[in-house]
This record gives sequence, structure tokens and C-alpha cells, in this order.
Amino acid sequence: MKTFLNLFKLRIGIVIALTAVTGIAVTPGPRPTIWQSLVLALSVLVASAAAGAFNQYAERDLDARMRRTRARPFVSGSLRHGRHWLALIVLMIVAAVGSAALAVNPLAALYVFLGAFFYAVVYTVWLKRRTWLNIVIGGLAGSFAVLAGAASVSVELTAEALAFAFVLFLWTPPHFWSLAIAFQDDYRAAGVPMLPVLVGESRSARVIFWNSVLLVAASLLPAFYSLGAVYLVGAVAGGAYLLVKSVALVRAPNRATAMANFHATLVQLSLLLFAALIDAGVRD
Repeated sequence: MKTFLNLFKLRIGIVIALTAVTGIAVTPGPRPTIWQSLVLALSVLVASAAAGAFNQYAERDLDARMRRTRARPFVSGSLRHGRHWLALIVLMIVAAVGSAALAVNPLAALYVFLGAFFYAVVYTVWLKRRTWLNIVIGGLAGSFAVLAGAASVSVELTAEALAFAFVLFLWTPPHFWSLAIAFQDDYRAAGVPMLPVLVGESRSARVIFWNSVLLVAASLLPAFYSLGAVYLVGAVAGGAYLLVKSVALVRAPNRATAMANFHATLVQLSLLLFAALIDAGVRD
């Protein structure tokens, strides 16, 4: 079981599915039925899992050079690397996109597909080995999950949906760059041009801090639309915690503070999503 949790990156997949549910909750309009919401969330989860498996399939050579990833299934040999995995990945994508189209609508299905495509192809194949912007542009993968949820309520892009998609876009760089500071030797050994490898810990820490400032500011935007006090409390609390950790990273850019900031991004996003869901539930 642990092998497949690792291969399909199900932990992050669950978070991405939760962002789709949040997209449903924050978008004004008639809610989809419970079964439609469940199918959409599962579709996002399956598409994310397929993209995660493709990432490990395509990066077996990189993973073998990094201490953090040497235990991944295709590197350790616990799973045999072969084209049959590509067939399974394509089948999962087709099933996920088809289910979203049938249960919800074609626009939601398109966003489900784009989320997987941006992570598997745009980030993994086209950008990761070429540019430090890899994770910036690749961050759109999470944004599409929000838009998939929103599309199940309204086919028109609402301010709330765009605001949350923007938050997810801004969240990804400080999350992964913090990890890249902690494991910069791994990325350097693998030849991956992550920001800390190119500009060092101190400059990367300052970029992370200012990115986090922009992220926290953007996370307050939905409170000016249909979301209320519960959401605002979650956004302020999570944002304040992240900024405290980001300041600590700037003052002492090292592995410990980088990992603390990495975990703070998870806390901030979790508070944001749950606050949005609770706020929407209270309003309904």
C-alpha cells in the first residue's frame, strides 16, 4: 500500500481534490448534487494520481540521483518500470476526464484534464529540466482543480473562482522552493535548475518571503466577495503563521527554517481551504 501511495502521490492528490471541493463551495450559484460533487472530486484525485505516477515514470533518472527520492518505486525496483504504466496512466486520465464530463459538464472535464496536463507534461517534461520557472508555471496545475469545481456550479468564471485559482498559483512556488532550499544538494546533483541551485539560499529566501506576502494578500481577496468572517479569520491566521516562518527563513536561510516554512505553507493552505468550506456551509 505504501508503494502505491508513493507512486500516485495520493497525499497531495487529496489536497488537490479538496481544492476542487472548495471551488464548488465558494462559487455563487446552484450547487451540483452530492453525487456530482463526489464524482468530480474523485475525478480530480484520479487525474492527479495519474499525473503523479507519470512524473515518477518520466523522472526515474533524476530520482536515482537524489537522496530524497531514491526510495521511490521505479528507482528502488519495488515496481518494474515499463510501458504498461503509460497505458494505465492514460486509462486513468481518460476515466477521470470522461467521468467529469458525464457527471458534471465538459468545461469541468477540460479543467480536470488541464490540471493533469500541466503537471505531467508542462512541468515534468517541458520545464523542470530547463528553467527555474518550472514550478511557477507548473503551479497552474492546482489552479485548474479550483476551476473544475467552480465550473460545476457556473460555466462563467466568477470573481471567487478566479481569486482562489490565483491563490493556488501563488502558493506553489514558496511551497516547493522551501523544499528546494532544504534539498538543494539533491537538485544540484540531479542537474535540476531549481531557484536555490541558481541563486543560493539567501536570495531564494527573500524571493520566497515576497512571494508569501503576495500570497497572503491574495488570500484575503475572496473575503471582499461572497465569503465572510469565518473565512477571513482562517486567511489571516494562516497567513500570519506563514509570514512568521518566512521571516525566520530570511533571517537564517538553512535546512531547518526551510522545512519549517515548507510545513507552514501546508498549514496556511489547510486553514484557508477549511475556513472557506466552513464559511460556505454557514452561509448555506
